Amino acid sequence: MKSFLKNLGLLLISIGTVILIACSYTGYVNSNRMLLVAMVLVVGGLISYIVINKRIY
Repeated sequence: MKSFLKNLGLLLISIGTVILIACSYTGYVNSNRMLLVAMVLVVGGLISYIVINKRIY
């Protein structure tokens, strides 16, 4: 469980990046909703990565 929590932030960042890449390839970049979801995942993943690793380590 500790290992999963340490990698949770990286997983969220990766999912957000995959969404951005998929939107770019499909040409679906005019939808603010998808871009907002990807941004929230990337920023949330970065913040959670920093906070969780400071508390666990």
